[in-house]
Amino acid sequence: VSKPVNITFFHDRGMRETVELYEQIASQNEKITVQFFDPMLNPSQAKMRGVEFAGTALMESEGRKLTVNGPTETDIANGILRVTQGKQQLACFVEGHGEPDPFSLESHDHTEGNSGHSHGLEQKLVTHENHGMAKARGTLEAMNYVVEKIALTSKQTDLERCSLLIVVGPNLPYLQNEVKIIEKYLDAGHNGLFLLDPFTQVGLDSLLAKYGIMMDKGMIIDESSHFWADVSAPAVTDYNRHEVTTKLPLTFFPGVRALLPTPTPVPGVRIRALVNSSKKSFTTPDRTRAEFVQGISKQGPLTMVLAASFNPNTVDTATIVMKELRGEQTKDNKPLVTDRKPSRIIVAGDSDFATNSFYHILGNGALFLNAVNYLAMRENLIGVEPRTYDLPSVSKIGRAHV
Repeated sequence: VSKPVNITFFHDRGMRETVELYEQIASQNEKITVQFFDPMLNPSQAKMRGVEFAGTALMESEGRKLTVNGPTETDIANGILRVTQGKQQLACFVEGHGEPDPFSLESHDHTEGNSGHSHGLEQKLVTHENHGMAKARGTLEAMNYVVEKIALTSKQTDLERCSLLIVVGPNLPYLQNEVKIIEKYLDAGHNGLFLLDPFTQVGLDSLLAKYGIMMDKGMIIDESSHFWADVSAPAVTDYNRHEVTTKLPLTFFPGVRALLPTPTPVPGVRIRALVNSSKKSFTTPDRTRAEFVQGISKQGPLTMVLAASFNPNTVDTATIVMKELRGEQTKDNKPLVTDRKPSRIIVAGDSDFATNSFYHILGNGALFLNAVNYLAMRENLIGVEPRTYDLPSVSKIGRAHV
């Protein structure tokens, strides 16, 4: 913490552990000061600050005020981070293409039963289901983000307001003009998170190609490392080293496509695979069968989540200078010099892991939150999760085979 924080904690006799926690936090940072009051013994102090119950902490920093009621270290740490953040960041969720609703509390916004539903392998074609994402939105708001839904077709849409653009599980392809709007946003130096499910044509191929990324048309089957009995839900416990995957527990992806590099590397682009399936995994072109098709299927390990960044400073400067001195241009007759600014994107071949159905299970929510914080340039928040009322645990689906 680099800014002064004054904390007033109202407690009773049964909250000794929380008092000691506040004392320990204050002792580790000279910017943090803590006062303690018992609202029963000091009713005037409680009344003056509008506090009615023990267990309430009032945090103040540079004129900003925040009330924290949770007793855990995570609650306190999140409170301190929120009150010291001078500016809230706006996370914009794109809507209009069947994306999950960040303001929906439903795990499944449809009727289960005879219609059937599966996130991975299935025996019959079903329409895309609109899952809620309120759990993800709640964690973002707890970390001092403001969440909005935006429609790219609206004349009033101003992406420049957005600290981060989030595209989650579109079912319909983006219009060409919409793709250009997103490209312009990224080229201006902004960042984006893209969670794109298998067997869907989303119209973002040209945009991803600018970051050296292609999407496989099939779905990954992982018979050696999957969640419960579902071989189409790869489970992962071992990650490539990156800020997003630091101390990340098990994650799983219910129906996920593979992400591939473009045949020709893109100058200035750096790609880092974050999450891979096992060596025994493979892709299937048929969502009704878990079969390896010779000549079509790809053998694991396969990348399911990756980070890509563009930095014009890393383009081969010497080559550009020499070609410009010779008056040479690129094949499309455009100068090699670009106005494209540095940007970051993270792409995952699945969106279900971040929806209400699976967000709270094990490391899925942490992966989503870490990705957002990384893209919003808030690496100091990576690994600090807000408290939720859903404990990160295995649900009744089964257990992971890893």
